[in-house]
Amino acid sequence: MNTRPRFLKPSDDGGWQEDKTDVDTEKNTTFIFNSNLSLVLEQQRVRLPIYKNRNHILYLIKKYQVLVLVGETGCGKSTQLPQYLLEAGWCDGGKIIGITEPRRVAATTLATRVAEEKGSLLGDVVGYSIRFDDCTDPETTKIKYMTEGMLMREMMADPLLRKYSVIMLDEVHERNLNTDILMGLLKKILKKQKNLKLVIASATVDAENLRNFFNFNTTRVGDKDTATILSVEGRLYPVEKFYVREPVADYVKGLVDTVMKIHTSEPLGDILGFLTGQDEVDTAVSLLQDMGQPLEQFKLYVLPMYGSLPNSEQIKVFRHAPKGMRKAVIATNIAETSVTIPGVVYDSILKQNMKSYLLITVVKWNAVS
Repeated sequence: MNTRPRFLKPSDDGGWQEDKTDVDTEKNTTFIFNSNLSLVLEQQRVRLPIYKNRNHILYLIKKYQVLVLVGETGCGKSTQLPQYLLEAGWCDGGKIIGITEPRRVAATTLATRVAEEKGSLLGDVVGYSIRFDDCTDPETTKIKYMTEGMLMREMMADPLLRKYSVIMLDEVHERNLNTDILMGLLKKILKKQKNLKLVIASATVDAENLRNFFNFNTTRVGDKDTATILSVEGRLYPVEKFYVREPVADYVKGLVDTVMKIHTSEPLGDILGFLTGQDEVDTAVSLLQDMGQPLEQFKLYVLPMYGSLPNSEQIKVFRHAPKGMRKAVIATNIAETSVTIPGVVYDSILKQNMKSYLLITVVKWNAVS
């Protein structure tokens, strides 16, 4: 929603106010990633689905030691929850809010976004810590994004994590080795450190099992539970799904053909394609770059993304495509969670049916007014 300020003459007596009479409510918006980009950051935050659950989240964290937060991808839990905790005073007394991410690129990009929303320099109030790169200030940093391995290193120096008030384990559904080790260690720490709070956030997770694992209540009295569950519903954009008619024999070539079909037949909007490994990503990128550009009005700007790619190359996918070009990002599962790539409208994903045939699903994200 766009609002237009009404400017007053020097002779007018009234105070400043917004003129909301000329509000654009047109429904036929072209497909874009974020229709709220023209709004200030604070207005964008209010429009996220998690915002309506802000008070519920803060209440449950205060009442229980462990909160299992289940929310759909894109609801805002990774960026907004740490800010809610900071605003509620959980960093008073020199305490820190720590958020773990399974991948380095997720930790750096989330920290950059939250620092932008807080209006501070990266490394000041909001920082990140990954292997070989510590962008934090011991005196000023209140929100700290880090990889799971970095938190395990901190446990070696301070087993009780006394400088943290809240620890948030993000994307727990991936269930890698570091995640399981952290949950086991944190269960022991929570028994000793009663003031430490733990938030387990995920898009899809067996919440009941996790709640039972962290619940120290051995009685049948519900009021004595130490863990609880909260589900955050809502999706930021409507989604349409399209499937191929027949199984795909060569899924790399099938993905390339799908990307080119979207490019030649769909309105302007960036494309994100998923493959299973670095070699396949490089092969698909080479095939797309070697293909001729069928459209004269705009061309295809192809970028790879995988874990071993240098950070300077990974950052390119977060920039907008050059003028007159459509961006196509071919990625491994590194871009599946915790990472938001601006401009993406079409996702091309591999699925497997009951007969082990690979199918390609195209997901189209529709803008909302």
